[in-house]
Amino acid sequence: MVDATDFKNAMSSLTSAVNVVTTTGETGSHGFTASAVCSVTDTPPTLLVCMNKSSRSHHHFVENKILTVNVLAAQHQHISNVFASKMSSEQRFEHGTWTTLETGAPVLKDALVSFDCHIEQIQEVGTHTIFICPIVAIQQNQQEQSLVYFNRAYHQVGVEQLELA
Repeated sequence: MVDATDFKNAMSSLTSAVNVVTTTGETGSHGFTASAVCSVTDTPPTLLVCMNKSSRSHHHFVENKILTVNVLAAQHQHISNVFASKMSSEQRFEHGTWTTLETGAPVLKDALVSFDCHIEQIQEVGTHTIFICPIVAIQQNQQEQSLVYFNRAYHQVGVEQLELA
C-alpha cells in the first residue's frame, strides 16, 4: 500500500490546469478551486470533476446537479486563491466578473474556457466525490497563457507576446 504522503508528493509532479468550479441554486452561488478535472469522452462531450467531500460547498453541488468548470488564464492567480480561501461564498464572487450560460452556474467572463455542465453521475471514492458531467455549453476567450499548478506552485504556460520596439 502506498503512503498518502508519498502519493501527494508524487502527484505534485503532475502539472494541472487551475480551475474554479461553480454552481448555483436556491442557496446561492458556490465555488471552489480544483485541479482534478479531466475530459472523459468527446461523444458526448463529458468532463470528470473531483471534489473533497469535506468541502463546505460539497452538498450544494450534489443538490444543484449543475456546475461550470472555469479554466483560469495566467492573470487569474488571485481568483484561484480567493476560491481556495476561507472567504464566504458571497465574498468569493465579488472577485472577477461573472455571467451565466445554459445551466445558470456562474461563468468567469474572461476565463480561458468555461464548460457549463449538468452533473449526470455522482460516485464517492475515499475522501472525494467524482462528478461525471456532460457539457451543455462552452465559452472560450482569446488568452495567450494558462495558469497551471506544478510542484506546489503556480506557473504560466503558453505563448508570450513579445513587444516590438
